[in-house]
Parts: sequence; structure tokens; C-alpha cells
Amino acid sequence: MREEEKKSSQDSSFKRFMKKRWVFPAIYIASAALILSGVLWFQNSNNSATDSDQFDYNATDVPGKNDEPALEVNRALENFVMPVEKTDTAVIQKGFYDLEADDAEQEAALVFYNNTYHPNTGIDIAMPDGEPFEVRASLSGTVTKVQEDSLLGNVIEIEHDEGIVSRYQSVTDMSVAEGDVVEQGQALATAGKSLINEEAGVHVHFELRKDGIAVNPESFFNKSLSELKKSETVKDKTEQLPADDATEIEGGTDEESAPSDEGKTDAEEGTDTEKGSDTETDSGSDTNPETNPETDKKTDTESENSSESADA
Repeated sequence: MREEEKKSSQDSSFKRFMKKRWVFPAIYIASAALILSGVLWFQNSNNSATDSDQFDYNATDVPGKNDEPALEVNRALENFVMPVEKTDTAVIQKGFYDLEADDAEQEAALVFYNNTYHPNTGIDIAMPDGEPFEVRASLSGTVTKVQEDSLLGNVIEIEHDEGIVSRYQSVTDMSVAEGDVVEQGQALATAGKSLINEEAGVHVHFELRKDGIAVNPESFFNKSLSELKKSETVKDKTEQLPADDATEIEGGTDEESAPSDEGKTDAEEGTDTEKGSDTETDSGSDTNPETNPETDKKTDTESENSSESADA
């Protein structure tokens, strides 16, 4: 009897406990916590068990990993700038020879060398104090030429895109080499002097060329590479030559200034020949045969005899 009473007592106590309002919510919250803990433990165990060696971190699909240099992207966002550090104080000593400019501007853009005037295919930049200064890259690109040239004062060329080249002349202490990839604003050399434009003093001759044709750099400062690519180039009357040939023209070589026999035209040669023929003809007409006295005397005697026979 006591055991049955004891069991009935326990049952009644359990029922009274379960009838309390907070019991079921507490059981629900505890169950949810246990389930959530189990799920998190399962996920963490799977992640820790993953073999990291199965991933190829050198693959091109990894963010930030690619074979293309970042310079190509930056170059498209850059604008051409004057190739000096202190742009505010820089002075354009001689401007670009523009075929569409007026006569005064064209005359001011002529370079006098070797008794000949040559159109300036770039701009000559100097400082007011005439002191040397750093020459910097106008735009990011790849160095394609580094050449020592006493006439032009050394030459550096940088290719920015297919057919788009910037050219730096009259420089010294060059710090780059062919094949170097340079960034905009990077120091290339120091401004110096050149024989072709001695009157400019210490300066840098800066050119922009599109497909070998020189364009006015001032027209593209603070403009992007794409705008230069879209622009139309103007050829002069002699069809401006590529950079290497134009250098010979700008240099005003002795061969160019010296007279050449090949310059004579056929008409001039023909005139000389005709002149020689006329001289010979005139000389022949002025030349008279020598007079022979004996012949003249004989002729007079024959005339007298003929007269006497006629009288008889």
C-alpha cells in the first residue's frame, strides 16, 4: 500500500509541475538551443576537415590574381601632363609649328639651325631661372628608345599605346633603359642643351606623336589617351615623316644644306648645252678665212683680160 501511495504521490507532483505556465516555454527554448548548438558544431567540424591543398591559389579566378599588369588599367584613367614637376613655373620657350596657326605664330615656332629654318615638331620647356630640372614621364608606358645624340641632346621615347608615342629630347643623366615600364610622373632624366636649338639654353624638347605624325602637345595636356587616339592628325605639305626621318630634317644636316649636283633639272642641263652650242655657232660665224694676196692679184688680172677681149 505504501509503495502505491508513494507512486501516486510522485505522479501527482509531476503533473502539478507540468501544469505550471513556464515549464513548456523553458523546455522549448532549451530544445532549440541544443539543436542550434548541434548544427553549428557539425558545420565547424566539416570546415576544419576540408583539405586546403585541393585549392589552386595561383588560378586566374582568384580575386586580385591575373597576368595583366595594373599599369594598363591605370593608364586608361590618366591624362597627359607637362613632363616637369613644377608645372606652374615652367615656361614654354618655343611652341609647336601648327599649320593652321597664323603667320606670326608659325614664325615664332621655327628653329634656326645651320642657316636653315625648321618647323618645331614639339614644344621646348624651360624654367625661368634657366637651371636644370627633372624631366618626368607625361603618361605611363614602356620605354622603346634611349639614344645618345649630341645634335638633339639625347632622346627618350615612351610608347603608351599602339601608335601613340611621347618623345623627350635635349636631356642628360638618363635614368631609364629600353624595355623599362615607367609610371606617370616618374623621373626619366635631367633637362639639358642641344646643338639644334642652342638659343633655348637648358630645356626639354617634348613631342607627342600619333602614327608617326607630330601633334601639338599643348592641345592634349589634361586629356586622356583615348582622346588623342580619336583625334585627327594634320599632315604638312611634305607629308611629315616618321620620327627617325623627321629627326634628320630637324637636325638640318650638312648634306641637306650643301648644294648638290643632283638638284639640277634636265631643263637646266639642256640650257647649258644650248648655250654651249650657241657659243660655238657664234664663234664660227665670227671666224673669217685668212685673205691671200696672191689669189686676189690673180683674180684682178683675169678680170682685166676679160675686159680687153670684150672691147676687141
